Amino acid sequence: MTTFDTKIKIILRNGLEPWQELNVTAFLVSGIAGTQAIIGEPYIDADGVQYLPMSQQPIMIHTANVDQLRDIMKKAIEKEMAVTIYTNELFTTYNDEDNRTEIAKYTTDKLDLVGIGIRGKKNPLDRITKGIDMHR
Repeated sequence: MTTFDTKIKIILRNGLEPWQELNVTAFLVSGIAGTQAIIGEPYIDADGVQYLPMSQQPIMIHTANVDQLRDIMKKAIEKEMAVTIYTNELFTTYNDEDNRTEIAKYTTDKLDLVGIGIRGKKNPLDRITKGIDMHR
């Protein structure tokens, strides 16, 4: 059994529609998977068909209110953890360039966060996310 010294957590803002939760989660995980060394080997079934690799470590999904999201993001940035964000404005854009343009309009404390993804050392990440609920 492999153990990891890091964790991955996705924290979604309370009150999102189910399609929004799925969309935000997918985008946040793509940011982590695309920049962090978490991807394993391809999967191959008994017929020899190969499938794309996935994350080697679990990804925990939580929910929080907007103030908790801001606080957790601030602490994660201060601790130099890998952070990915999704803001409310991104529900109305349809390409990466427009997404980046929207994010650039706001200072960190004014971002209308609907979700954040974090990869960091286990204990510090657990401490900054203590008290928030697991997604149900």
